[in-house]
Amino acid sequence: MSLTQMLLKEMEQEAQTTRKMLERVPSDKFDWKPHEKSMTIRSLSTHIAELPSWVSMTLTTTELDFANNPYQLQKIDSKEDLMAYFEKSLEDGRAHLEKAVDADLAPNWTLRNGEKIYKVSTKDEVIRMTYCQIVHHRAQLGVFLRLLDVPIPGSYGPSADEMKFQ
Repeated sequence: MSLTQMLLKEMEQEAQTTRKMLERVPSDKFDWKPHEKSMTIRSLSTHIAELPSWVSMTLTTTELDFANNPYQLQKIDSKEDLMAYFEKSLEDGRAHLEKAVDADLAPNWTLRNGEKIYKVSTKDEVIRMTYCQIVHHRAQLGVFLRLLDVPIPGSYGPSADEMKFQ
């Protein structure tokens, strides 16, 4: 199996889990956050929904410079908008990755803020980091949902909400 095929398989597997988690986000709690330093549940879930499109960005650019490209989240006002945004981001990332060959994953890609370079990695490493970001932020979202008493779906097996304890 090629590296591109493995990345596509992982994208699909993580998309299933991410979709289940995003479907649980209550629209009436979009502005809620557990701590003053935390993102709102709207910002966090929107960021999770956009991350598959970072695969496209990685494959079509050589860097992201926040000094020239200030980070701005899409405005999401409902769970339906959130899910549509996720599916659009996923399709965009998938389409670009399906066209890629392993050689497209070898060049370096830079994350920076002006002169400050955060990281230089190969494109395949950046795509894997993107998947890790999805998992990381999905776990944060799970804590948010737990604090709101929303049942959590399983990720790599059943969750405590799905298990039957004896």
